[in-house]
Amino acid sequence: MQELHDAPLAPLTTFRLGGPAARLLTATTDAEVIAAVREADASGTPLLVIGGGSNLVIGDKGFDGTALRIATKGFELSGTSLELAAGEVWTDAVARTVEAGLAGIECLAGIPGSAGATPIQNVGAYGQEVSSTITEVVAYDRRTRETVTIPNTECAFSYRHSRFKAEPDRFVVLRVRCELEEANGLSAPLKYPETARAMGVEQGDRVPLSAARETVLGLRAGKGMVLDPEDHDTWSAGSFFTNPILDPAAFQDFLGRVHDRLGPDVTPPAFPAEDGRTKTSAAWLIDRAGFTKGYGGGPARISTKHTLALTNRGAATTEDLLALAREVVAGVHAAFGVTLVNEPVTVGVSL
Repeated sequence: MQELHDAPLAPLTTFRLGGPAARLLTATTDAEVIAAVREADASGTPLLVIGGGSNLVIGDKGFDGTALRIATKGFELSGTSLELAAGEVWTDAVARTVEAGLAGIECLAGIPGSAGATPIQNVGAYGQEVSSTITEVVAYDRRTRETVTIPNTECAFSYRHSRFKAEPDRFVVLRVRCELEEANGLSAPLKYPETARAMGVEQGDRVPLSAARETVLGLRAGKGMVLDPEDHDTWSAGSFFTNPILDPAAFQDFLGRVHDRLGPDVTPPAFPAEDGRTKTSAAWLIDRAGFTKGYGGGPARISTKHTLALTNRGAATTEDLLALAREVVAGVHAAFGVTLVNEPVTVGVSL
């Protein structure tokens, strides 16, 4: 297991931000992951688990503890059943399932990060979520000090949330198991209107798997959501804020504010959510509050391609990023009475 001291963490994140870790371990097997976690827990050392670093905002002072980078490998396909090691690159795994002719995660192509992070955030895009294919998650339970297998029904999946996110200091994901679909080379039924429009088909239609993947990659690239070292619009964590979900009273208040600010004929995006609530669009809120593409005069700015992405233009600090995020949160709340919630995990800092 590789060990470094006073190790830079910024290169391990897609933001390319953050100070060093007092100690950085890189684990390439499940046994090494477990040994590192146990050692940190036994000594009372703060532990930061890092996968692909695509959903991480680390403070400029860094992390005064042990950072554990999970670099395990493993892609095992048996019929329609898939098992991924936590350190597998997610977008590469998606490509391999498409090549194998299996449907279920093809519209999650291009999402940066590792396979182990996907159940934590219940990663989703373009009408698919990993919770719809995950059958179980193998994790190390720091409370019981044993490896456990948690079935889908006990993962408490919801919109960009899970049991693993709710208990961040308890579970370290080791493996993710999924059940995919053999559909004669076709995708799962397309649920997302933008994807269907881009392919010239109707929602609910199936299309060739490779075409679905390529279409999603194209849509993501157009929004700066596919990693490219030369494109500062991709020096981000993707969507920085989750889409707000409002209860009936809050949604009515929101509608009133929209009509007062933008006129009675303006209708904001609204989608049914659980328990009679309504989901609206964070990107729409940000844009209509006056934070348009490219907003910002400093080294941290809103993406020139998508208002939901905050970006490092190359010389930003974490504090620059947070200052922009706080400005957006305050502006949206002042305009519409809705409080945006950050999607990335923050380390040593907060909004």
